[in-house]
Amino acid sequence: MKVILGLGNPGRQDEATRHNVGWWVLDHLADVWHFNGWKRDGEAMVSTATVGGSKVRLIKPLTFMNLSGDVMKTYLRRPFWAAQKDLLVIVDDVAIPVGRYRLRARGSAGGHNGLRSIEAALGSQEYARLRIGVGPSDERKNVYKNLADFVLAPFARDEREDILTLLPKFGSAVETWLKEGIERAMNAHNRDGDAALPP
Repeated sequence: MKVILGLGNPGRQDEATRHNVGWWVLDHLADVWHFNGWKRDGEAMVSTATVGGSKVRLIKPLTFMNLSGDVMKTYLRRPFWAAQKDLLVIVDDVAIPVGRYRLRARGSAGGHNGLRSIEAALGSQEYARLRIGVGPSDERKNVYKNLADFVLAPFARDEREDILTLLPKFGSAVETWLKEGIERAMNAHNRDGDAALPP
């Protein structure tokens, strides 16, 4: 089974925030892949179907960001399942400007509490991630006093439109990962992601 884990916080108050962009992508994937809706599974909302011959599960943790890794415990006990090849995490990244994105096969949490929790649960940094830029533009850098306030704030209207415009590109990148693996997805999409929406 391929697991696509979108990071975010539960609750209506967080739906439109920068920290929840991973959930936006999962909702888009569930729609275009015609999944049959979401159901509660322990501490997560999940949706499962077959995509291109592979069984795929979309997961939204309901544990809040800093405990996101808790939902991985059941998958780590599955025979033949390995995070290195079967897990893709979709995450917001303040180091990347809005309108850009990057795929990575491994790496540190970089200060992101959700990734830190996943790394702790897996005992490894070897898992694929799609990093979606939510970083502030130059004119918005001084609006928020700290990073937590920034990522927990809603996107500005123009930023939201930039993210929505890129949803098909995110979907294409995820499909490449499903069919051909993370290295091929990086080669095929990172150059596009670096220049997705020029500033």
